[in-house]
Amino acid sequence: MNFNLLVKYSDRWPPRQLLAADAVAGLSVAFILLPEAVAYAAIAHLTIQSAITAALVGLMCYAWLGESHFAIVAPTSSAAALLAAVVLSMHPVDGNAAAGLGIALVILTGVGLLVFAKAGLGRLSAFVSRPVLHGFSFALAITIIIKQLPIILGIKVHAPDPFRIIVELFNHAHEWAIWSAAIGSGALILLWVLKRWRAVPGAFVVLVLGICLSNAVNLADFNVAVVGPLQLKLPGLSLPQLPMEKWLQLAELACGLLVIIVAESWGSIRSLSLLHGNVVEPNRELFALGAANLVSGLLQGMPVGAGFSVSSANEQAGAQSKLAGVIAALVLLLMVIFGQGWIGLIPEPIVAAAVINALSHALSPRSLIYLWRMDRDQYLALAAIIAVLAFGVLHGMLIAVGLSLAAAIRSFSQPLVRELAELGNSRDYVDRESHPKAQPQANLLILRPEEPLFFASVEGILAEVQQRLKSRDDVQILILSLEESANLDSTAAECLIELADDLKRQHKALLLARVKDPIRELLLKLAEEQFHDKLFWSVADAVLGAQKNATLNPSNSVRQHSAHAPFS
Repeated sequence: MNFNLLVKYSDRWPPRQLLAADAVAGLSVAFILLPEAVAYAAIAHLTIQSAITAALVGLMCYAWLGESHFAIVAPTSSAAALLAAVVLSMHPVDGNAAAGLGIALVILTGVGLLVFAKAGLGRLSAFVSRPVLHGFSFALAITIIIKQLPIILGIKVHAPDPFRIIVELFNHAHEWAIWSAAIGSGALILLWVLKRWRAVPGAFVVLVLGICLSNAVNLADFNVAVVGPLQLKLPGLSLPQLPMEKWLQLAELACGLLVIIVAESWGSIRSLSLLHGNVVEPNRELFALGAANLVSGLLQGMPVGAGFSVSSANEQAGAQSKLAGVIAALVLLLMVIFGQGWIGLIPEPIVAAAVINALSHALSPRSLIYLWRMDRDQYLALAAIIAVLAFGVLHGMLIAVGLSLAAAIRSFSQPLVRELAELGNSRDYVDRESHPKAQPQANLLILRPEEPLFFASVEGILAEVQQRLKSRDDVQILILSLEESANLDSTAAECLIELADDLKRQHKALLLARVKDPIRELLLKLAEEQFHDKLFWSVADAVLGAQKNATLNPSNSVRQHSAHAPFS
């Protein structure tokens, strides 16, 4: 438990009130997690025990290792769907083989998350852009919801994609089970109505009503399927018995599940933390997620992540610390121990309705419409939607991640360089294009790359710099402002040294401004004779150094000086 939080809220939230707030939130979360566990187990083609085990492990591991006061780590729809897609792509011979592959995938994902945390790659999710994630989530919700329709209608459909599922449903309309459809439709309507009262756990209420109906009426007589008897037992630590080639194949596919868990979880954790002014460290969050997935897999559980819907529900229910997650785990455990006989009576159309209800928020086009209004990245989101719907969840996700990386590479491959000039006598150097009143100085060119200099961007940026130099015959001193660069890799450092050498041969000088300490130390180590007294803290200092110490003659040669010594 975070005792700093108790101190922070000690005046406003006395310990008894703090405990009561977390208890209410934990109870609300448990009522959400139980129907979600049943629903997400169906999506992943795993047992309900796998989902419940994952929820309990995720809640307890995150309470121990995580930082967010509101994040609820449990099975999520996207992770469940992706796991099912990966396992099916490997063509398991039976249900036991499929379960073994799924558990191995969860274990490998947990190990991968721990390795990434140890390597300090907690911001990996930054490479999955939000538009792509919105598009993926939207298409994933459509795919999963369409796959629930045959369950609600009480028929078997073997079509592989959403489009053909819909066609097959209409082709077999005469086989629809009326009572199954009525129960599923009624559950959806009731869930929609109960959404108006946020304090009411709608999915839990609908499941209880379904259990009561199943207990009062033999639903098999009406062609309505039920979950069936559960055999919940205490899980033990074990590894799936798979050949090495299967482990290696799963290790490759685990990267996709890892990226989705990180992107979805970090988005939820960060947004809720920013809302309350809290600070979370991404690598610690990655470690907590890795530990939760590893333990879940070793106990034959599903993959887990910090889903936005249930984490938001925890925050809105009044949670004040991670104690809410611990209480939710205890309540969920008690419900499972004393109610597993009742869980088996849940009608499957109601489970399908709970899945649709859990994903309904992802069907909101608000974020996509917002992109069109901004006229930014809307085609990227649209491409992610089409990829998932056309190629399936697994390949669609890989294409979506590829689109994010392609967008990042495209951004860095189109170098943007701004020319700076002094605004009056203010010593403020601003973009000339945005501030026409700022006038350049004779014999001096000041440029600012708008991206960090690294191996993928530096050559394009410096090529643009050379073009700017060619357009100004009078320039004898070039100042580059490196404010966007926190450090340099070997390629960027070599390119800057080559630029300095080239300018020296032309009897011109290169000065660097806004140079941070790691860059300063590296350049002085590699080429001290080129950069000694040519590295400045600000653009104004660099201009002052050029004005005071560079004596220009009519032949455009530069006798190079600095504020303290001759330019070397």
